[in-house]
Amino acid sequence: MVEPTPSTATAAQPGPAPHRGEPIYTVRGLTCRFRQPRVSLRRPTPPLTAIEGIDLDVHAGQRFGVVGESGSGKSTLLRCLAALQAPTSGSIRFRGQELAGRRDRELKFLRREVQLVFQDPMASLDPRMRVRDLIAEPLVAQRMGGVDERVGELLDAVGLARQSATRYPHQFSGGQRQRIAIARALAVRPTVLLADEPVSALDVSVRAQILNLLAELVERYDLTLVFVSHDLAVVRHVCDAVAVMRAGAVVESGSAERVSSAPQHPYTRALVAAVPTLRRALAGADPAALLGAAPTDEEPT
Repeated sequence: MVEPTPSTATAAQPGPAPHRGEPIYTVRGLTCRFRQPRVSLRRPTPPLTAIEGIDLDVHAGQRFGVVGESGSGKSTLLRCLAALQAPTSGSIRFRGQELAGRRDRELKFLRREVQLVFQDPMASLDPRMRVRDLIAEPLVAQRMGGVDERVGELLDAVGLARQSATRYPHQFSGGQRQRIAIARALAVRPTVLLADEPVSALDVSVRAQILNLLAELVERYDLTLVFVSHDLAVVRHVCDAVAVMRAGAVVESGSAERVSSAPQHPYTRALVAAVPTLRRALAGADPAALLGAAPTDEEPT
């Protein structure tokens, strides 16, 4: 497989991790529907289908990207993988163990192995807690020792001074808060990191730094990464495999290099065409119009 070409950063990235044995995640026929408020006394409102009939495999050590526009269902898929959202039907297996239908107390094994990094670090970090307590909270919940030493190690790993452990989230920039959120996610030494658009709320100037940090930590700690984004260029930079979602379904999947350079589905081609470039900007192309013009039912040619 060809190494992803960085598009938003300059640092070279390590080659994709090879598949090792059975998939760590096996998803088959996954469907998730939500009940909507009733607007008529005569008939019920039909449910909202967020994802429908998704099949995918994520192998250990893989960097797997999920890309699509807002409302495509990619964040719902991530929540299902984390067992934060119960699917309506279908199967999600983690290391061969079924997640769908299990109660919270039966998912303790998953909470130790799978951690999340959310889109907005200011919303995901308690503003009343100091950095030390934020990072230590999952360690305390899992009854793990050596808390202060581990917090110091994680601050070093994400490029923050150990003295910052006594400060509050509002005293940091957006990029620094996301570093804290990443440190918190890595605290219990997970094997899988789920990242839900972790750079979309950040300034353009710091996005490349956070992407490079994620790639470095995934390599250093031998993590499996599932990375959700609406930006195909970002996914190509971070991931070695990608699934493209539209309207709750996976319309195309494959290596990040192949999907980016030779897309088969018309929607994927529209995503590629919507990636900003200097040539397209000078020509006056409108990326939003390109996405809006993507056919809904057309089959790959």
